[in-house]
Amino acid sequence: MTKEKLKVGEISKPRFEFRTFGRDFQDAAYLMSRLSIPVPKKVWERTSEEIYIISRTNDVNNTKIRNGKMDIKTFVSEVDGLEQWNPLMKGKFPMKAEMLEKEVFPAFRVEMPKTVEKERYGFMVNDTICEYANVYINGAMVTTINSESTEIEDIKKTINIGMIDKKLAN
Repeated sequence: MTKEKLKVGEISKPRFEFRTFGRDFQDAAYLMSRLSIPVPKKVWERTSEEIYIISRTNDVNNTKIRNGKMDIKTFVSEVDGLEQWNPLMKGKFPMKAEMLEKEVFPAFRVEMPKTVEKERYGFMVNDTICEYANVYINGAMVTTINSESTEIEDIKKTINIGMIDKKLAN
């Protein structure tokens, strides 16, 4: 049986993810870029402003708005320190800001979302979708690096080549 090939930007079956945040992943990003197979030019470098819907009462769904679309994924399980997420929805707007502010967010019982701005750089290593990003949360910058796949072993292979320091995760 052949495994499903991941495609950047498409909804797939539930996939595992390793992500960590820190101050500097330049060396890992360089290694990622050197080991990456060719990826579409549109994912080489991307900048986005994102809104994350955060709630103390909801720790199973990850909801964000990016590029005019709402993206919701739900936590499935954790295996060997890797989180598995199931993409639930990528919904397009037109949804008026006033409706979001006065109806949608109150329905979620959440505060107004925090603005997140990202500079994202995409790679494909060991059949995993990889990304290095500078993340600005309310103006403060952190960096993040990740590897995602439906296959745990591919992520472990990516971690084990020294690209990502698993000790820093979570």
